[in-house]
Order: sequence, then structure tokens, then C-alpha cells
Amino acid sequence: MYAPNISQMHVIDHCKGQPAKGESRNVLIESARIARGKVMELTKLSAKDHDAVIFPGGFGAAKNLSTFAVDGKDCKVNGDVERVLKDFYKAGKPIGMCCISPVLAAKVLPGTEVTVGHEEEEGGRWPHAGTAGTIKAMGGKHRVKEVTDAHVDTANKVVTTPAYMCETELHHIFDGIGTMVKHVLKMTGK
Repeated sequence: MYAPNISQMHVIDHCKGQPAKGESRNVLIESARIARGKVMELTKLSAKDHDAVIFPGGFGAAKNLSTFAVDGKDCKVNGDVERVLKDFYKAGKPIGMCCISPVLAAKVLPGTEVTVGHEEEEGGRWPHAGTAGTIKAMGGKHRVKEVTDAHVDTANKVVTTPAYMCETELHHIFDGIGTMVKHVLKMTGK
């Protein structure tokens, strides 16, 4: 597991659903706390040492791995995240992404096919459906998929799934992420 050694955009008080005043946290340290394991600095991640890479989603990808949460289609991607995506792409190694993280591939690897689910909100079931249009504006190709599915861009070896972009039961999100991981592992040929 790898994470950038940078400060978080802000700390969220999840009880209140808003930024916590006066708090700051480091992404690397917070990642290690959440993962309960050894997490190394993203600067040390090399495509030559791994068969594939998987990016989890969540607002951290939109706030800390990029500026997508603030800048939308004009976002900047963290330099190490961009390097990792380009290195795995150039090496022909699979890239898996879920939730909001497919916007990173759309920004860094133009023309890549990704999914963040549906393109219409459908009564609140897909509250972030507008992201699909932003992906297209960044040069990506959006493919509509259900939360339990994954989209496989075989030409670019990028596998994506909507995850929490959908308001649904957790087991559906779990199933979709599992499908994405299975496709990534299959692409490694191991």
C-alpha cells in the first residue's frame, strides 16, 4: 500500500459532515491508520515492482490525489499519482479504480474508457451523476454501468467500478469492487 506524504486538503468531522476547524492530518499517516498496516510513500511505487495498481476512491481521491473536488475538469493531479498512472499504462499493466478515482485516469490518460455509474441522478440514486459529463469534458469516455458491475477498457487495461457514486446497500458496492479486482487480477495473467 502506498500514499502520498502530503497534508490533507482538510479534515472532515464525519459526525457533523463538515470540516473540523483547526485540525490537520497527513495523508500517509492517515492511510496507515485506516489500513492498519505498513503504507509506504507513493514516491517509492514503481510499476516494475508490481503486476497491477488499484486506486481506491472516496473524496480523498478528489481532494488529496487531485484537485477535482475544487477544480472539476480543470483539476490538477498529484505528480506522483500522475507518474504512477502513466508508468503502469506504459508498462501495459492493469490499473483498477473505483468510486471517484476514475476521474484521475480520464485526466491523465485521455481517451480512456471509465465508469462512475449512471449519467442521470435517477431520483437521488446516482447523486454524483454529473461526474460522467466532467469525465467527457476531460477527454475520457464514460460508460454507464451498474454499481455491481465493472467496466473493462481492454485497450488501455483500465478497470473501473462506481462504488459509492451510487446510493445503495453496502453489499452491492462490495460486489462491484470485487468484480473490478477480479478483472484486474485476470488481466495480470497470473
